[in-house]
This record gives sequence, structure tokens and C-alpha cells, in this order.
Amino acid sequence: MTFLFEPQAIAVVPIVGDARQFPVRRVYCVGRNYAAHAREMGKDPDKEPPFFFMKPADAVVPGGGDIHYPPGTSNYHHEIELVVALKSGGRRIPVAGALDHVFGYAVGLDMTRRDLQLTSRDLGRPWDFGKSFDQSAPIGPLHPAATVGHPAAGAITLAVNGDTRQKGDLADLIWSVPETISFLSDYYLLAAGDLIFTGTPAGVGAVVPGDRLTGRIDGLGELAVHILPAL
Repeated sequence: MTFLFEPQAIAVVPIVGDARQFPVRRVYCVGRNYAAHAREMGKDPDKEPPFFFMKPADAVVPGGGDIHYPPGTSNYHHEIELVVALKSGGRRIPVAGALDHVFGYAVGLDMTRRDLQLTSRDLGRPWDFGKSFDQSAPIGPLHPAATVGHPAAGAITLAVNGDTRQKGDLADLIWSVPETISFLSDYYLLAAGDLIFTGTPAGVGAVVPGDRLTGRIDGLGELAVHILPAL
């Protein structure tokens, strides 16, 4: 097979204890999946059907590190999240069997141009400009479920320059990981390589160039990110 130009390299995520890389197919993100965060965004936290948005695979920043302040925003926010990596998929996956499709878990950041997101929301437009942009999905190394199990509880925190901004517990997810996988599979054909960002706890806020972010989830290590000036 020949191409008009060289295809872009596939997005990958490192795996703890494994020299192989996890190839990324799609990146799904759950919106407002912690009650306290729903309230801070001015929304009702009652359990309603989940909703999703997507990021391009090449938005992934494997292992974290340096990322640039994005263009077009003056209100750039952090959102710490548990990320689920699938090893297989399908349609109409039952909740009881959903975890059988999970390869592992990681710490992730759903970086957000909040001003653009809120403007789009208020105008009834898609969130793409606020959520789906370059380097908007830093993710730490994947921890295989065969090693760490399937975390359903445990602290999830985000610090900026050493000061804790976000603090929650995985047990507070409105929609659990298996429920999220099952629901999503009713609308999409899920497959190996898919990542699911599962939502963020309360405390989201703005960052600026020079800030250092450290996200942690019990049993999954940490993700460190340094915000560089805009390109």
C-alpha cells in the first residue's frame, strides 16, 4: 500500500511492567460524573443517563510531561480523571460482563478551554472547541487490571504547584465503570484500544504557563504535567 503522504504515527500509552505500548483507537469522555462537580457547574447531580464527548486520539500525551497553553482561551482548566483502557469491545455489552473488556487503568487529565466550552454550551453548540484540541488528554502509564484489579474506590486528587485543588473518591462516581462501558456500547461499537475518561471530581480551576500539575489515584501512581507558554 502506498500513501499520498506519510501517515501520522499512532497514539500510544505506556504500560507498567511491559515493554509493549497500548495503541489508542478512540477517546471517549463522560461529562459530569461526580455529583459535586455537577453542582459546581450549575447542574443537577441526580442520576440521569450519562452523556459523552470525544477527543481525537492524537490529543493523548503519553506519560504526561510538558504541554503548551492552548490558543484561543484565557480560562484553561484541569480535570483529573480515572481512565479505563479496553482490550476488547462489542455492542450492547451487559453491565455484569463489562469489566471483562478492560485491560487496565491510568490517571488522566481532561484539559479544558472552559471559556470556549461554556460559550458553546450556552449557545447550544457542540463542545469540540472547549474539549477536543491538541495535548488535551495527558495520561499516565496504564496499570493492567490483572495486577491492580478493578478500582471502584480510592482517593483521586489533583495538586497545582503543590496545593491540592481537586479531591474525591472513585466510589463517588455517579455512573460506575461497568455501567459506563455498557451504556456507551449501546451507541458505539467499542473495540480494543478505546480509552474512556470517567469524569472529574469537584475543584476544577484555571492554570497558567509555569504551573505544575500532579494528579494521583490510589493504586495507579501519579501523572505530572508542566504547562509551557503558548506556541
